[in-house]
Amino acid sequence: MAALKAKGSEQIKRILMRHGAKEPFFGVRIGDMKPIAKQIKGDQALALELYATGNGDAQYLAGMIADGARMSRRELQAWAGKAAWRMVSGFTVPWVASENDEDWDLALEWTDSKQEHIAIAGWATLAAWVTTHPDADLDLKALQRLLARVEKTIHTAPNQVKVPMNYFLIAAGTYVAPLGAKAIATARKLGKIEVDVGDTGCQIPDAESYIMKSRRGAPIAPKRKTVRC
Repeated sequence: MAALKAKGSEQIKRILMRHGAKEPFFGVRIGDMKPIAKQIKGDQALALELYATGNGDAQYLAGMIADGARMSRRELQAWAGKAAWRMVSGFTVPWVASENDEDWDLALEWTDSKQEHIAIAGWATLAAWVTTHPDADLDLKALQRLLARVEKTIHTAPNQVKVPMNYFLIAAGTYVAPLGAKAIATARKLGKIEVDVGDTGCQIPDAESYIMKSRRGAPIAPKRKTVRC
């Protein structure tokens, strides 16, 4: 925590607060976290302790060093429920959940949550799941139902939940060969996804063009080993 605090910046804090970050956090650039993460990577107990502080920077760092496969269902539930803000919900939690055997069922539960940060974690975890798991291991019928759900509900979903729903659509179209055409058709039908991004320069990607760009001219993109960045 002292190392994180030393890397904090008031300028970065102001930027992150415009994106929804909430106290407590120090305002640490991700690039400045990486040397710290390299020193402590694999320290599972420390990752859990960092996350439990509730500090946004510490929670993000925890996700960089934790092994999601070693986490219990209870721990994953706690991470989703106690995420400090949507960067943690949308990135840190899906990183670890997508490495765990429990993640599919948990993600489905989370998407039904009335709490926006948990629903964000659910849809982002589903996107991570299809990005990293072989098509043979996927429940294609369930994924088809989820695409239909996106088509039916994304325009009326809570503002920030629309973002990971859109990325789930993109992930399905980019990485799941049997669903590529369906995802493209869904994206065309939905058109532009309107999200209030507040006082930021964020843009919500057009799903169809993003899918085609991500495939890089191939019929489908190769699976990724991890969604961590």
